[in-house]
Amino acid sequence: MRAIWSGAITFGLVNVPVKLYSATEDHDVELHQVHDKDGGRIRYQRRCEICGEIVEYEHIDKAYADEDDTIVLTKEDLASIPQEQDREISVVEFVPSDQLDPILFARSYYLEPTGKTVKAYVLLRRTLEQTDRTAIVEFALRQKTRLAALRVRGDMLLLQTLLWPDEIRSAAFPALDKRVRISAKELQLSASLVKSFSGDFDPSAFRDEYQEELRSLIEAKRRAGEALDTEETFGASGDSDAGSGDAEVIDLMEALKQSVQKSSAAKKRGKGRGGAGSGSRSGAASGSGSGSRSGPGSAKSGGSASRSGPGSSRRRKKGA
Repeated sequence: MRAIWSGAITFGLVNVPVKLYSATEDHDVELHQVHDKDGGRIRYQRRCEICGEIVEYEHIDKAYADEDDTIVLTKEDLASIPQEQDREISVVEFVPSDQLDPILFARSYYLEPTGKTVKAYVLLRRTLEQTDRTAIVEFALRQKTRLAALRVRGDMLLLQTLLWPDEIRSAAFPALDKRVRISAKELQLSASLVKSFSGDFDPSAFRDEYQEELRSLIEAKRRAGEALDTEETFGASGDSDAGSGDAEVIDLMEALKQSVQKSSAAKKRGKGRGGAGSGSRSGAASGSGSGSRSGPGSAKSGGSASRSGPGSSRRRKKGA
């Protein structure tokens, strides 16, 4: 695997240097569009609508457009936004794991410990395990500020990016407003049906039949001599992505002590003001370890449903 980001997890004064790796990959067979007459690949061209020229990537900028104006953002404009240069995964707060609604989960990443020692990494992992808490964190990746859940998977720390609350659509279906009468007998029969299909979830028992059949079809056409020379019809392309860097680990025990002391001092100051600071980020620092953080992360970490494993509608159980 190739690291796509490197930096450090920070909570309080504790610094845990890590590298980020994509935890999932797409197994779908990649298909291209071709001309049915000769099999030549159909490519989309980046053609300017004003001058009609085909534009190379180095001459392409991004823009925001509404009904009246188009605002062009150059590469220099986007680079001036400071979030992208931030190499920290900052802990905002630690929340009960069952408060995270699975609808919020987007992409998953493995975190690999780097640096001179893995002690801080293991300490954070064990703490999350023992307290049954998930860390809500903020970090920047690919020109976007991300909200994410940091939790334990086996002996690894797993980072799962979360959708922002305004990215979750609200749903209202009039049909569900109608009163429906369910008899006790119907409910009993339905429960019996559920029981007959009950079992422990085993992901390996499921397979993507469509992709398997698609691969079989491709191999059958290859054996039948229906293959074309790729170099003549498709051309070649490639991409690369890498991350590098390292960070230093400060004395772990000293960092923990100072973080606790700062948190306690912040609490006392809040009580001295008549509790006015109890709702602020500094007042929550003892739970989050991030007294200096503020902003949207504290308001965007909510969720109210217990976590369940992801599924796929296109996958069917063996023998079903």
